[in-house]
Amino acid sequence: METLEFIIYPDGRVKETVTGIVGSSCQEVTAAIEAQLGVVVDQKTNADYYAQNTTQSTTVATQSNYSDW
Repeated sequence: METLEFIIYPDGRVKETVTGIVGSSCQEVTAAIEAQLGVVVDQKTNADYYAQNTTQSTTVATQSNYSDW
């Protein structure tokens, strides 16, 4: 599940936490929001940023032998 969490501190700082978005696409998701909020002072990446989407594929080779009967 993809989630964006915002904590707004009394001094106006905003902490944004993104979970469930794999890879650097989280930056695309949050770019418009960050542009509206103001200057980004610090960014820290979590494990989801370094994770990769994995797809699994299986190829099955079959061979049929028929007798000459």
